[in-house]
Amino acid sequence: MKNSILFLGCTLFLTVTILSGCQSSAKKVENAKDKVEDAKKDLEDSKTDLYQARQDSISDFQQFKKEAEMKIIAQEKSIAEFKARIAKEKKEAKDDYEKKLVELENKNSDLKKKLADFKDDGQNKWISFKTEFDHDMNELGKSIKDLTVENIK
Repeated sequence: MKNSILFLGCTLFLTVTILSGCQSSAKKVENAKDKVEDAKKDLEDSKTDLYQARQDSISDFQQFKKEAEMKIIAQEKSIAEFKARIAKEKKEAKDDYEKKLVELENKNSDLKKKLADFKDDGQNKWISFKTEFDHDMNELGKSIKDLTVENIK
């Protein structure tokens, strides 16, 4: 008797579970359509977000480029002013300063070329380039400042 009640209960439970788990074909199609609509909406949102991110990246690069070009021009001006000051120096000191100035001018030109040649290949490369370029620019600025601050004898 216990076995038959247990068997009947299990059979009833399985039947209810199977019937409640079954969906009609119309319901499945409707669910699939809803999922497709959601996926399309997500795709459009992603495209919009990607476009906005690219626009932000482009404007960020353009702003950075303008600032870097201004710094490069300022450094060129400092080098030119220092050249004018050392024109009155003794030959030995003048030769030493001119060698250093040529080196600094080359570094400045390299930075200018590096900035002009940069191609946007993604956010990670942009961040890496920006960090490295800022570091190089600051080092060059310090070198120019240290050279021009030295007392001319």
